[in-house]
Amino acid sequence: MSTVIHADSLSKLYRRGLNADPGLRHALDRFVKSPLSAFRRQNHETFFALKDVSLDVREGEVLGLIGRNGAGKTTLLKILSRITRPTSGWAEIHGRVGSLLEVGTGFHPELTGRENAYLSGAILGMGKAEITRKFDEIVAFAELEKFIDTPVKHYSSGMYVRLAFAVAAHLEPEILLVDEVLAVGDINFQKKCLGKMGDVARAGRTVVLVTHQMNQIRRLCHRVLWIDAGSLRLDGPTHETVAAYESEMARGVGGTPSGRHANIKGRFVKWEIVEPRGESPHTLREIAPTVLKFTLQMNEPLRRGHHGIALYNQERRLMWGWATDNLELEAGQHEFSYAFPMLPLPPGPYSWAVSLYEMHGGHQEVDAWECMPEMIVASENYQHRLDHWNGALNIPSIFKTSSVGEGAYNLGK
Repeated sequence: MSTVIHADSLSKLYRRGLNADPGLRHALDRFVKSPLSAFRRQNHETFFALKDVSLDVREGEVLGLIGRNGAGKTTLLKILSRITRPTSGWAEIHGRVGSLLEVGTGFHPELTGRENAYLSGAILGMGKAEITRKFDEIVAFAELEKFIDTPVKHYSSGMYVRLAFAVAAHLEPEILLVDEVLAVGDINFQKKCLGKMGDVARAGRTVVLVTHQMNQIRRLCHRVLWIDAGSLRLDGPTHETVAAYESEMARGVGGTPSGRHANIKGRFVKWEIVEPRGESPHTLREIAPTVLKFTLQMNEPLRRGHHGIALYNQERRLMWGWATDNLELEAGQHEFSYAFPMLPLPPGPYSWAVSLYEMHGGHQEVDAWECMPEMIVASENYQHRLDHWNGALNIPSIFKTSSVGEGAYNLGK
C-alpha cells in the first residue's frame, strides 16, 4: 500500500501571554504616559506544542494518537488539516481529506436542524446534491426525525452533538482526521458512533483518530502513536503502545500502593517474566505457557515462612491469588518461580503483589512488595469485536461447524 500521509520533523512553537493589538489610540496613550515603554522589548514565554514529530500513514491504515491533554495531538491534526501552519518541518497528504476536529463547527442556533445539516455539510466539503442524497440517512442516524425542522437553539446538548456527528460521519473522504468526536452523546449513541467509525475503517479509508478511550483505540486502530509533551514517545502496534501508556498513567495517579515495611531480615528485590522471553522482562506479548520468577534476598534464616502472591488489574480488582506455608529458607538469595499453562488476560497493565511472613513465634511481616515495574500484557485481543462483550479472560479459541453424520467441517477463528 502507498503512503498517503508523510510528515517530516513537524514542530509548532507558540508564545504564552500574547495580548491582542491594542490599536493606535492605546499605543499613543501608553507612549504619552511612559515614553520609554515603547522601546522596551517585551518578553514572552515560548513553548513547543509539537516538536520534531515525523510519521508515515499508509493507505487504508487506521492510526491512533494517544497522550495526555495538551500533549500536542490536536495540534498535529490541525497541521495535517492545514488549519495551522507548522513552525518548522513539512507534511504532504495524497487524497481528499475530511476533518472532524470540532463537532458542530458552523452550526447556527437560529437555523433549524435541516438548515444546519446543509450548512455544516457544505463547510465540511459536501455538495448540495450529496447532502440531499444522504439527508434521510443522516437524520435517521441522529434520531431527530421529529425535531429536524426545529431551530437548534432549542436542542438539548445531546441532540446537538448527535446531529453534528451524524453530518460529519457521513462524509466519504479518502482520509479522515478525527479528534475526540466519539465521546459525544449518551452511552448508546457512543456505541453507535463507534460502530460507524468501524464501518469507515473497514471500508478501507485512511483514518487518524485521537481519543482518550483506549478501548476504542484497541478496537479500531492498526497502529498507535503516543505523543508526550509535544514529542513522539512511542510508535508501535496498538496493544503494546496502549498498554505502555496505560501503565504510565496508572503510576502517575498513584495507581498502586507504595507502602513497604522495612525489615532487615529479607526483601524481594526483583521480578521478571522468564517465559515467553521478549525484549522486556516485564511485558507479556502472547498467550502461551508462562513462567515468572521473583527474587528474594534473605539476610537471616526464615522458619515456618508464609508466602502469598496476588495479581491485580488496573482497577485494583483481584485476578488471581495463592499462598503457601511452612517455608524454610536459609540466608542468601532465593528464587520463587511460578509456571502457568497460560495467563489469558486482556491487554493492559497489571500489578503483582508478593508477601512473606515468619510464623515462628508469632506473625511477623518480612516483606510485602507491590512489584515494580508493572506487568504489561501486550498480547492480541481474542475477544468479541464489541467492547461490552469483552470479558475478564482473553482466551484464543477455534470455532468449527460440521454437518451431523458428515466428516466435513469448516474452521474459523
